[in-house]
Amino acid sequence: MSRTTTMTVRLSGALSDFVAANVNEAGAYENISEYVRDLIRRDKERAEAEAFERLKAELTQAFAAPDKSYKPLTAAEVIARNQG
Repeated sequence: MSRTTTMTVRLSGALSDFVAANVNEAGAYENISEYVRDLIRRDKERAEAEAFERLKAELTQAFAAPDKSYKPLTAAEVIARNQG
């Protein structure tokens, strides 16, 4: 179930002017809430893409390792290793 959170943000000067230029009839957004939601979505996508790239780099390194460097582990050992 999703929930709605109301937040208050105070902007002044250049930041306020920048938002005003993007939120109006000539701007890309109809209202400030739409603009802020889009910024948050983009930041979430960026964070997820960075996490994916880190995982991809780790997997690339792991798959490049020689087979003799692998050690069999039980599920319990993997869970214990990841909890520490």
